[in-house]
Amino acid sequence: MWKKKSGRSASVTTLIGKGTCIEGDVRFQGGLHVDGCIRGNVIAEEGSEAVLILSEEGRIEGEVHVPHVILNGRVTGDVHAAGQVELASKASISGDVYYRLIEMAMGAEVNGRLVHVEEGEGAKVVAFREEAGDDGATAS
Repeated sequence: MWKKKSGRSASVTTLIGKGTCIEGDVRFQGGLHVDGCIRGNVIAEEGSEAVLILSEEGRIEGEVHVPHVILNGRVTGDVHAAGQVELASKASISGDVYYRLIEMAMGAEVNGRLVHVEEGEGAKVVAFREEAGDDGATAS
């Protein structure tokens, strides 16, 4: 179905369909394909080789912490990818992109910083921590 440059196929194990909107963080492993919207952070299981595919109709309002990211929709928030980021022609990011490898098609836009991360310095996906919960406690 979807092929990465390395020849491995990205197996989609979770689909968020068009017309579906999820409010809250989404944690996953494997492949996540988004045609709908997510209002929350998208976080891959720590240490996994997860893939996020955001279609042209897809929208994410929150941070993305996934090793391999293929975007053709809109992201409002920072994108952290320990592996590869592919930005298709309709991709739009309002936030910073932290990447090891990046591929950008003509027409893709990033309204933020592009920050290259070397493999040895924080290139692994780390668990996302909320700064404060509902009770005002700080995560440490």
